This record gives sequence, structure tokens and C-alpha cells, in this order.
Amino acid sequence: MKRILITGANRGLGLELTRQHLERGDTVFAASRQPDTATDLHQLRSQYADQLHLVQLDVTDEASIEAARQTVAGLADSLDVLVNNAGIFPGAGPEDPAKQHLGGLTAANALTFLHVNAVGPLLVAQAFLDLLKAATKARIISLSSGQGSLTWKASGEPYHYSASKAALNMYMRALAAEVGTYGVISVLVDPGWVQTGMGGDTAMLPPADSARGIIRLTEQLHAEENGSFVTWQGQPVPW
Repeated sequence: MKRILITGANRGLGLELTRQHLERGDTVFAASRQPDTATDLHQLRSQYADQLHLVQLDVTDEASIEAARQTVAGLADSLDVLVNNAGIFPGAGPEDPAKQHLGGLTAANALTFLHVNAVGPLLVAQAFLDLLKAATKARIISLSSGQGSLTWKASGEPYHYSASKAALNMYMRALAAEVGTYGVISVLVDPGWVQTGMGGDTAMLPPADSARGIIRLTEQLHAEENGSFVTWQGQPVPW
């Protein structure tokens, strides 16, 4: 049994990762901005009352991050896996109803995406590092995107989303260099084009397949893979 913290656990891939970890017998700290209204998580808790803990966490609010850390620390003396899943995509929610095309770009929109998709995950990892260090072979899994690859980037839109994922890659690459000295492995994972509210109806990959691949990858990581950027199937992604 492992102890897993998943951000953005109330929907999409985060919800599916939560479900699969629970089915495996793990203890899951499912973090979301509004856990009281997270209907799917409450349904899961009715099935896994002893394994599932709902945690309020807004990755853009440092006080919320610290409160979440205190909540988890009050229930567990260590954390085996942190999954930085929370994020936003253009047009996928009320955070950003507009497209990110040339001629409509704003600084405010850019900073929103950088805060949620890059700075937030870094601060969450920082806050929970002591609990991760207390475990044996702890993992930090940060969900990036092929859109954050400079090599693969071949389109304009979405500007800020792509830049935020590239920034996340740099933050977590830097983090890996430090946490590796504690035996913690940090990797970036492209989850694929998943059939979620973020991925859209035309996406090809079922959430269950991506989640299964991410969990398998997490279990099989070795120290030499610390700081790497891979797909959900474990294939290298160019920076």
C-alpha cells in the first residue's frame, strides 16, 4: 500500500488516477479546489472510506498549499507519490474562455497559465518535500504536455499553455537535480491526448489507459531516470 497525493483529482485524468490507485489498495489524498462539491470523489469515498481523503488545495494560493500540507501531515508521516496533475487549458473551463491566438494575447492571461501550470506545481512539490523525503524511493510525477516540447512545437496557438508547460519542464528538471540527493525521483510525463474535459471530444486516448500507463511508469522508475521527460508509455520526449 502506498500513500499518493493527486492534485486536480476531482475530474478527468486526476479522477481516473485516483480511482485506479484506490482499486490497487493505495491511500489517496485527492486534492481539489472545491472538494465539497466534487461529486465523483464523494461517490468514490463511499466505496473507499478508509483509503480516500479529500483535501482542499488551490495551487495558486500559498496559504492553501500550506493548509493542505498540514492536513496530509496530520494523517500520514510520509508520502510515496506526488502527482502534479492540476492544470488549465485554453477554453477548457471558466478560467480561460478565450483562444490563445496572435492578436488576442494578454499579459494577464499569460500569468494565469504560468501560475497554475508551472509555479503552482513547483510550490506544491516544495511544500510536500519533507513528507516525500520520509518515504523510501518517493516519486514526483508532474503532468506536462508535448505542447511544452520546443522540438515538437509546430503551431502558434496555444501560446501561453505551451509556454507554461515548457516552464514546468524547466522547474521540475531543476527540482530533480536537488531532490535526487534525497533519493526522490522527479519526472515529467506527457499523458497523451486524453478524452477529458481538457482534451476534448476528439481526443483518442481513454483516461483509463493513460492513467494505467502513468501508474506503471511510476512503479518502474529508476534513479537514472530522475529529471527525464517521457510519454505515458515511457518513451523519451525531446525538450
